[in-house]
Amino acid sequence: MADVQDIDGKPCEEKLPSTSLKHETREMLSRHRKEISQLQNKEIELKKAAAKGFSHNGNDKSNTDNLVKAIAGVSVAPQQGHPKTSKGAKRREKRAEQEAARGQRIQEEQSSIMSDRMIEGEKFERKLKPLGFTIKEIKPNGHCLYRAVEDQLSLQSGGSSPYAYQELREMAAAYMRKHASDFLPFFLSENAIDGDSDESPAEKFEDYCKEVESIAAWGGQLELGALTHCLRKHIMIYSGSFPDVEMGIEYKSDGGCSSSTGTIRLSYHKHAFGLGEHYNSVFPDLNIQV
Repeated sequence: MADVQDIDGKPCEEKLPSTSLKHETREMLSRHRKEISQLQNKEIELKKAAAKGFSHNGNDKSNTDNLVKAIAGVSVAPQQGHPKTSKGAKRREKRAEQEAARGQRIQEEQSSIMSDRMIEGEKFERKLKPLGFTIKEIKPNGHCLYRAVEDQLSLQSGGSSPYAYQELREMAAAYMRKHASDFLPFFLSENAIDGDSDESPAEKFEDYCKEVESIAAWGGQLELGALTHCLRKHIMIYSGSFPDVEMGIEYKSDGGCSSSTGTIRLSYHKHAFGLGEHYNSVFPDLNIQV
């Protein structure tokens, strides 16, 4: 059969296969971008869930697994006989593989966080239930230690706390300044001083005290050590990961939690949130008979 010719007598070029290939590539790249977007959105959700301490259900995990596998298998390489993949398509393919790997890592990290959190929670339950106590969740916003102490003071007074969390911050900072010689060695053991720093250890300690009283800086044993003397209260810190810590034993009384001189009871959580360490308030569980 004679070749098809145009009006000039030259053979006509077959343009349909090329047009079809371009359309097919556009569709593939469109799906590719959509799948990357889905993975990025899922990544954000997983990070938020880890930070809040919430666990996705089995369906979410299954969907994430499927999405990761789907994107890991995405390829914009042409079928046999088609032209070679462009450099841009190769870059997008590599990016898809990186996104898939990152999504898998985030999922594994979240699973680890939730596993540690569950184990820690079970340890707390085994420790506190026989004592007739349970845990009251305190908002994790940098003020958790002071808000937990405020909650305990409210429990003991039977009404509102005599001190708000900000006042407790200021009290702790003032006490540490006044008794700097008692706190400075512990501060230095927890905060290495840069040899090239122009500030002296005393100046660094003063900066630390300013943070305690003015910003949402996380509090720890230094601040609790100050508060136990400011409030003249015995403080008991329960932990699911470490030995319990007792402070201000000289202020301990036989009065219960309802006593004005009662013990302040806190729980220290190492794995409660992806954000790190956290304090909650411990109070009597009225549903438990010891």
